Amino acid sequence: MPTIDLNSDLGESFGQWSMGDDAAMLDIVTSANVACGFHAGDPAGILRTLKAAAAKGVTIGAHVAYPDLVGFGRRNMDIASDELSADMIYQIGALQALATAAGTAVRYVKPHGALYNTIAHDTRQAMAVIEAIRAVDARLVLVALAGSPLIELARREGLTCIAEAFADRAYTPQGTLVSRREAGAVLHDAEQVAQRMLRLVRTGEVEAIDGSVTRIEADSICVHGDSPGAIQMAREVRQLLEQSGVSLQSFAGAAR
Repeated sequence: MPTIDLNSDLGESFGQWSMGDDAAMLDIVTSANVACGFHAGDPAGILRTLKAAAAKGVTIGAHVAYPDLVGFGRRNMDIASDELSADMIYQIGALQALATAAGTAVRYVKPHGALYNTIAHDTRQAMAVIEAIRAVDARLVLVALAGSPLIELARREGLTCIAEAFADRAYTPQGTLVSRREAGAVLHDAEQVAQRMLRLVRTGEVEAIDGSVTRIEADSICVHGDSPGAIQMAREVRQLLEQSGVSLQSFAGAAR
């Protein structure tokens, strides 16, 4: 039976500003990428999300980012390696403390937004993130863009690294994500998205934005929690996968 992880970005509300529906998404996903306060999230809200995830048995990951609340972590930053490593350690440590208070544990690290895209190919920044993870806990799994050089680099450096695909994002023929600045980059048809992900799990292929077929080998599928219709989309993906004999479970297992 094929097995896949389903994850979403959660804990991103800030004060009176609400982002996504964490409670509903936690009924669907197997892993939760929880914000650490640098791109989104405040301590009280993050703790609520962690407690809800613990109650649902959902595995927790640290959704680390550039220090960019205003830009939601989607602006590129040229940060010195030692500063970037310290930022990562700080965020992981903060989430670990909150997770402990919530009765759960951080099992993996998934960079967010511009940081995620940058370290997929930027060796210097990638090594700063890798070194930070090793300094905190080398058992933490790193989540990286499927097909990116970061995967092999992280594995050579001793980390477990898993590849991730995106349910609601379009792909180029080269297997990279279409930029959010381009038309058609974000997908909104829940049924279409579910069928794409079933094909991905079964064959390792998705249809690129130009209609060609590209290979994507992934261990986890992300549905963005802040996308319009995200809950319906995640439900349809999960329902179709399970109906088709795919087992949904976290790549990182239960909390330690």
